[in-house]
Amino acid sequence: MADGATIEDSQVRLPPRPRRPVWYRRQSFDLLVFALLGAGLVWIAVHGAQSIGYRWQWFRVQRYLWRIVDGEIIWGPLIQGLVVTLQISAIAMAIALALGLVVGLMRLSGGIMAGIVSTAYVEVVRNTPILVQMLIFYFIIAQILGINRFWSGVLCLALYQGAFASEIVRAGILSVRKGQWEAARSLGLGRLDTYRDVVLPQAVPLMLPPLAGVLVNLVKHSSIVSVIAIFDLTTQGRTIVSDTFLAFEIWLTVAALYLVVTLTLSGFVAWLERRVATG
Repeated sequence: MADGATIEDSQVRLPPRPRRPVWYRRQSFDLLVFALLGAGLVWIAVHGAQSIGYRWQWFRVQRYLWRIVDGEIIWGPLIQGLVVTLQISAIAMAIALALGLVVGLMRLSGGIMAGIVSTAYVEVVRNTPILVQMLIFYFIIAQILGINRFWSGVLCLALYQGAFASEIVRAGILSVRKGQWEAARSLGLGRLDTYRDVVLPQAVPLMLPPLAGVLVNLVKHSSIVSVIAIFDLTTQGRTIVSDTFLAFEIWLTVAALYLVVTLTLSGFVAWLERRVATG
């Protein structure tokens, strides 16, 4: 031991023990809250049905999901409608993300016409109801351009969500520090190379969480295509309810199917976000 050193100085100092999370931040508490909320919703549904003398008939729901005939699975109208919803949502997502990137870059380009066109598009779409947009697009624009029902729904959804995606893209790009732009210029990179190699790799991780919300909203808003007689999940559910009067069972089943899709999408985006964060 060195001269003048004390016993305390020679002892190895252990790092402080990590603090245990407070009770309301523990995962067990989150699960308990989720279970209580689920039980509360179930109680509301059951009590509400009993108060109006409704008789539950869940045994009749399966045939609208699938049936087995001669050993072969025959998909019911709800699953068929779900497939249409997934098709519309997937195509509209791809178009909305591409449109959001283009419009976001147009708003940042500094060009007068690009700025006017992109700003007008975003403001008109964000400040008018999607139902009104769908009706205008289908009954006016689609009739002039000869667009069918399916693509009318896809394009209207893509245009609507693309406006919100463009704002997320713009905010993500603006969040990149100016020093990164200056460093790219000092290396002789052009504007396109700067976006591709310097700016977007830093902005994308910041964009992913809000973009996940946009995509989830797109799936939920896809039910609006039912107003133009596209047989998506909502339209099929409404048709079955009008034929069978199984209002509680069918609409709860439709809600559960939408929930499965949106939770799966949210989980995928969360996984993608972790992958991007870890490089």
